Order: sequence, then C-alpha cells, then structure tokens
Amino acid sequence: MTDADKKRRMYIFLLVLVICTSAAFQGWRTLLNNFAVEVAGLDGLGMGVVQSVREVPGFLALLAIYMILIISEHRLAALSVVVLGLGVGLTGLMPSLGGLVFTTLLMSFGFHYYETMNQSLTLQYFDKTEAPVVMARLRSITALTNISVGAVIYFLAKALGYTEMFALLGGVAAAAGLWGLTRDPSRADLPPQLKKMTFRSRYWLYYALTFLSGARRQIFTVFAVFLLVTKFGYSIQQVTILFVCNNVINYFANPIIGRSINRFGERPVLTVEYAALAVIFLGYAFTESPLLAAGLYILDNIVFNFAIAIKTFYQKIADPQDIASGMAVGFTINHIAAVVVPVTGGLIWMADYRLVFMVAVGLSLVSLALAQLVSGQIRAHEQG
Repeated sequence: MTDADKKRRMYIFLLVLVICTSAAFQGWRTLLNNFAVEVAGLDGLGMGVVQSVREVPGFLALLAIYMILIISEHRLAALSVVVLGLGVGLTGLMPSLGGLVFTTLLMSFGFHYYETMNQSLTLQYFDKTEAPVVMARLRSITALTNISVGAVIYFLAKALGYTEMFALLGGVAAAAGLWGLTRDPSRADLPPQLKKMTFRSRYWLYYALTFLSGARRQIFTVFAVFLLVTKFGYSIQQVTILFVCNNVINYFANPIIGRSINRFGERPVLTVEYAALAVIFLGYAFTESPLLAAGLYILDNIVFNFAIAIKTFYQKIADPQDIASGMAVGFTINHIAAVVVPVTGGLIWMADYRLVFMVAVGLSLVSLALAQLVSGQIRAHEQG
C-alpha cells in the first residue's frame, strides 16, 4: 500500500465520522431549546444548568491521554462517536432536567473526545502542507452537513416528534461509530504518542493563543446573538437565516483559508484574524445598525476559522510524539474560559453591554501581539 493510499484510508475514516457527528450534534443543537421548553418544561435556570454541564467534558478532554493507554486513538475516536450518538438518541426519552443533564453529559463527552482525537489524528497522519488543507476541507464538509440537517429537520418536524428525531439523529452517529470500530486506518510507521500529560515551557505560545481563542469564542458564542436579539430585536427566523448564511459562506471559505496557511504561513493568517476580530468586536460595541451587526456576525464566523493556524503552528513546533497530548491539553485550556467568561461577562453586561465587547477587543489585541512571535518559534524549532 502506497503512502497516499494509507493517508486516503485515514481521510475517509475521518470524513465519515465528521459527517455523522456533525449531523447528530447540529440536530441536537437545533432541537434542544424547543424540546427543553415545550416538553421538559425547563426555565432559564434549568437551561443554564444544562449548558454549563455541556462544557464540563471539555475540561476533562486531557483524560483522553490516559484512555489511549488501553485503546488506540482511532478506536477511541469511533467509540466517542458511538457515545455521542447514544447521548443524542436518548435525549427525547428523558424530558426532565435530570434527564437532559445526563444525556447532555453523555453527548458532550462523546463530542469532545472525538474532536480531540480527530485533531490529533489529522496532525499525525498528514504532513505540514496537507494538514491545514485537510482540516479546512473537513470544516467545509461540517458546514454543508449543518445546512443539510437544518433542511431535513424542517421537513421531518411536520411528520415526526422530538423523540423520533433525536433517535434518528443519534442513530446516524452511533452507526457511524460502530462502522469506525470495524475499520483500522492506523499506521505502524508513525512516531508513537506519549501516553501521559505533557506541559512543556517551549509550547507556551500555543497554550496562550489557545486560551485567548477560547475566551474570545465564548464572548462571541454567548453575547453576539444575545446582542442581535436584545438590542436589534432579531426574530428566530432572522437568526436562522444568519446561521444558514454562515454555513454556506464557510463551506466555500474554509478551503481558501487552508491554502492561505500554506501560502502565507501561520503568522500572517493569525495577524489578519486578530486584527479583524478587534475591529469586529469594536463594531459590536458601538454599532446602531442591525444590518451592520448581522454583517459583523457573519465576518466573525468566517474569521474564527483562521484559528486552524494555531493547530498547524503547534504541529510545526511540537515533537511528533507530543501531538496527541498537545491536542488534549489544548482542548482543556480552550475550555477554561467556558466557565469563567459567561458568568463574568453576564455581570459586566448588566453594567454596560459595550464593556463585554471591549474586553474582547483587548483579548484580540493581546493575541495580535503574541502572533508576531509565531514565525520566530517555528524557525527556532527548525534550527534547533
């Protein structure tokens, strides 16, 4: 089997799991709020609890390193997709706060552990030129899947109830995971991964950029749509249209982003991202135009995908055996902000919503300064 054939096996393996995982996760996100209110009878506090619980497995992604002591990475990826499918599939059968907490934890453990293994396998099996293209292509497929799932749910909702739709979506993911457990796209000629937690001081820039990215992303996720709804009165239909526009644009934009990383390098791509984000968050803070706010939201989604460059930067400075550990540690660091930012940001919002976005401007500028060190670290690694 040629090297290209071996890579193709892993790509097909990841592609199938990405499509089915995206379908189940996007369907879950689409149905959850209505199901929680209409069937489970949850109030705002209950939904807050469910959403907070959803982030807990992100903190625990580092435990994946210890799991690959007893199971290979590709099998852990497939098993995680099965767990995600079970969580989504059982959601409709447990219409209560306790039930949603349980199924959300199950779904989230599967999702976060799969994503950790997905990123690790991509960086291990594809070289420094191929990895950004493969990551970008898989993100495009995710965007296309999200659009398709929205259309499917729109029509299925007229014929099926929540229980059946959750079961169908979860079943798709579980079936893909079971298929993955029967595959073996692994290679014996790659460097074995360290199966322990590794924090190395020379990776400090990767850790810092990952943490700042997580903090900014939480501000965007929690408060950008909230601004559109509370300040500009956006309806559910208008927000849905925005989501569809984002996914359509991202389908075409992601491959361009991947090629740009290869052409220009990580530092220029990250520089554009952080400079653009500073302007975007400044716009959120001071715009009085609902159309401009929507435009900023779409730009924000596009620019977010430039963060692929953080992972390819790590690939270029890391020892080959540190890839799996680095992805797990990165996932955990990224999720530290998931608990701190929503609560802190909510308190700041009560004083002045503009201050929340000004904090994001500050985080973007710090990231912009740190991004200028990226090329130097890559050169130092190559020379030393």
